[in-house]
Amino acid sequence: MSRPRILVINPNSNRKVTQGLEDALKPLDFEGGPEVVCQTLAEGPFGIESQADADSVAIPLRKLVESDNSSAAFVIACYSDPGLQVCREGTDRPVFGIAECGVLTALSRAETFGVIAIAQRSIPRHMRYLRQMGLTDRFSGERPLNMSVAETASGEGTLARMIEVGRALRDEDGARAIVMGCAGMARHRRALEDELRIPVIDPTQAAVTMALGTVRFSAH
Repeated sequence: MSRPRILVINPNSNRKVTQGLEDALKPLDFEGGPEVVCQTLAEGPFGIESQADADSVAIPLRKLVESDNSSAAFVIACYSDPGLQVCREGTDRPVFGIAECGVLTALSRAETFGVIAIAQRSIPRHMRYLRQMGLTDRFSGERPLNMSVAETASGEGTLARMIEVGRALRDEDGARAIVMGCAGMARHRRALEDELRIPVIDPTQAAVTMALGTVRFSAH
């Protein structure tokens, strides 16, 4: 009997980001559990850093989800949750967005949460989404690294900057949990949490964990 599959889609075309996702999700791909497969959206921009970038991948994501007849669940691994609703319209299987799952996981760990963004211009887009979810009351703040998606994935100086921003969110803004606001930050979660000593949520791990539970329970 084949294992059910969870397809994790990186909506940008940067393979380094996809590799970082694969590394971060290895603990969730265990014997007897669902298979976790990461895929790069070839049609996507090199980084999703604007509303135009996010909008541009919605229909390619929908087509990918619609044409996949073998996956038991899908995870859209971009913190803007691009195409989430249109993908949910295209399948009767569950589709998870990492921003939604990351924030919900943070709320289960602490009273307040802050977000590390890649760039200042990402923040208004994220704020619109938080308002739509009705979660601004427990939101402490969001601060940018002011790096590109590619820079965060390459790792050069990324962790040091994340620690600096994370400390400001904790000490100045009052965040009691941190959500990493880009899939490209995945590899730094443990080191950042060790340094800040508060929960640090990798949203892709959070989304795949939710997908695992959903797939496992639907199979029994």
